[in-house]
Amino acid sequence: MADKNFLEEIIESDLESGKVDSIVTRFPPEPNGYLHLGHAKSICLNFGLAQKYGGKTNLRYDDTNPSKEDVEYVDAIKEDISWLGFHWDKELYASDYFDQLYDWAEELIQRGLAYVDDQTQEEISAGRGTVETPGKESPYRNRSVEENLRIFREMKAGIWPDGSKVLRAKIDMGSKNMLMRDPILYRIKHAHHHRTGDKWCIYPMYDFTHGQSDSIEKITHSICTLEFDVHRPLYDWFIETLGIFPSHQYEFARLNLTYTLMSKRKLLELVQKGYVSGWDDPRMPTLCGVRRRGYTPEALRMFCDRIGVSKHEQMMDLQLLEWCVRQDLNARSNRYMAVSGDPIKVTLSNWEKGKTEWFESPLNPEDPEGAKRRVPFTGELLIDRADFMEDAPAKFFRLRPGGEVRLKYTYIIKCEEVVKDADGKVVELICTYDPTSKPGAGEWRKVKGTIHWVSCDYAKEVELRIYDKLFLKENMNDIPEDRDYKDYLNPESLKVEKGWAEPALLDDRSGIAVQFERTGYFVLDKDSADGKLVFNKTTSLKDSYKASI
Repeated sequence: MADKNFLEEIIESDLESGKVDSIVTRFPPEPNGYLHLGHAKSICLNFGLAQKYGGKTNLRYDDTNPSKEDVEYVDAIKEDISWLGFHWDKELYASDYFDQLYDWAEELIQRGLAYVDDQTQEEISAGRGTVETPGKESPYRNRSVEENLRIFREMKAGIWPDGSKVLRAKIDMGSKNMLMRDPILYRIKHAHHHRTGDKWCIYPMYDFTHGQSDSIEKITHSICTLEFDVHRPLYDWFIETLGIFPSHQYEFARLNLTYTLMSKRKLLELVQKGYVSGWDDPRMPTLCGVRRRGYTPEALRMFCDRIGVSKHEQMMDLQLLEWCVRQDLNARSNRYMAVSGDPIKVTLSNWEKGKTEWFESPLNPEDPEGAKRRVPFTGELLIDRADFMEDAPAKFFRLRPGGEVRLKYTYIIKCEEVVKDADGKVVELICTYDPTSKPGAGEWRKVKGTIHWVSCDYAKEVELRIYDKLFLKENMNDIPEDRDYKDYLNPESLKVEKGWAEPALLDDRSGIAVQFERTGYFVLDKDSADGKLVFNKTTSLKDSYKASI
């Protein structure tokens, strides 16, 4: 048991004792936004535990707030879960149980355990008291069963306007748990529902929906994040009071990630106010955003496995996630050469004019016997400006005046002359190549530097979108009261550059991010069109980060 997390210990104990024959979990998102990285942890946990122990997982939408929910989000959630590699047993909705929930509400009224309250939301909140002081009973708490039933049915019939009345459970206004102080069960909301249409104008609250929905579906292990810990007594109270299947709730620490914000409300604001291009902007922590950035489901599952499951909140380093992405892509991504920004032209003075030589290289050196690509080499090339320095220090092993480097896969060249424009900017390097230095054909001669390049005659122009973290503050959960979270937006989170790539890139059909050698991982963006290829930078090629988890 020492290598198991606390949820695995609970499940194995329940199976061994016969408390349950098999486990059933659920993933219960509200369809009011797109899933983010925090949801990925919950998805991997709920579906992963069911898979490990031969159980099943339901996808159940918590669709009890129609004014904020949409079919767009319903479809996006299914797409994200499938992309992560998981499959649900049943697709269900809280709205499937509206009739049953209503019947249970009437049962509580008839038993004297629920009442209609005419107070405003402000009056109800004030009446709940504080953690140190008990609440005050509503003046409507002792209405008769008959009056409560009549008014509740009028609420259902649409007679009363929004906000005029609510149905509350009659529990304990002196409870130390504030949620047990006569919680609201139903509110009036005349809003069109994406599934039930206009059938209902009263909708159950989360706490009156979640546990009973679990019970109806016979969920054995209802796994949620730690902020729902205080909800568990109420979850249990409804199940025990109604005498229904005893689902039980277990809590784990949610995912907190450095330089990242995972609040649906705030992410929605970023989208609506144009701080990002949409929910799938590659800077967003949404699953569709990181997917567009080139993160793979394998990398996310690796990340969720590495961070583990705990009951203690902790801040995970964004670099660990990027490390997982690199680990996965390094093993699988195809390699190509590309130069970007403001390259320098290299002209080989001793190259035969008009000649093209083709070099062959594995698409992925991790699989040297796998598919190959053909790289054209001519007498006019482009190199990254960072690979040349006119007044270079001793330990600069790239190209310098009079110095030599190997052009990756090909020959050694020597810089003979530096050409500058009227402003003194280097625009061209006149070099010679050593024909005896061809790999596998001449005399092998080692030089300290190797740089990448593309042929001018064959280079394909591409647009490169260089993404950085969206926020500058490491802990976005710890923002001073006098500051707005948008104050920490990174103004340099997106830079757009022009690039030139070898032609084989256009034929890549791998479906995952590719590696631009010596630069980083890039993925083809959906904005690409014929004649205009757009690549998003997924992550850098190397990092000093060492995964310790």
